[in-house]
Amino acid sequence: MCDDSLFTKVSGSIFLALLVYVDDVIVASNDLKTVQDIKSILHSTFQIKDIGDLKYFLGLEVARTSKGISLCQRHYALKILADSGFLGCKPAKVPMSSNLRLTRINSTLLEDPIVYRRLVGRLLYLTITRPDLAYSVQTLSQFMDKPAQTHLDATHHVLRYLKGTPGQGIFLSSSSCLHLKAFSDSDWATCPDTRKSVTEFCVFLGDSLISKKSNKQNIVS
Repeated sequence: MCDDSLFTKVSGSIFLALLVYVDDVIVASNDLKTVQDIKSILHSTFQIKDIGDLKYFLGLEVARTSKGISLCQRHYALKILADSGFLGCKPAKVPMSSNLRLTRINSTLLEDPIVYRRLVGRLLYLTITRPDLAYSVQTLSQFMDKPAQTHLDATHHVLRYLKGTPGQGIFLSSSSCLHLKAFSDSDWATCPDTRKSVTEFCVFLGDSLISKKSNKQNIVS
């Protein structure tokens, strides 16, 4: 949507980020004049509507205070619970038991796997602001091709955990120091089918989480 000249004017200590999804646009910068200039250029070409500070974008809820920015998907989480019939369920303390070992062997396959696939897919999107769900959802997503009843039961347990923490999310502190920290962990080959490990890592800038990932290793090590 944007000409390269919009970015060549930003130099020195001025940074600009432009995010476009269909007809939704986010403009962010550490210089307010740059933001106003970009919005003026966009408006003269596309007739955009400026709705002010970012509060809601593609299911993500943004709240600003003097202490920082809070990101969550509370409305999206509650909709998942309502659509799944778990809005009134008893909350669980953890998303997945540490002793649970899901497998493809000797499992009763679901008659309608679409329900499972749709539910796990919605939970995957929820992990954008819920790193506490990353390991559980990554584990459940391994059985999308042939989900069984045990896999669906484990997914329902994640929903019960979600019931107790619908508004949990990520907080980006305004007073974080520019100190980069990274953490990594592995479950040490707990997959009974492949004996491969699931590895997770997260990167913090000060006290703010800026990157995370959970995935199964390609080899047995």
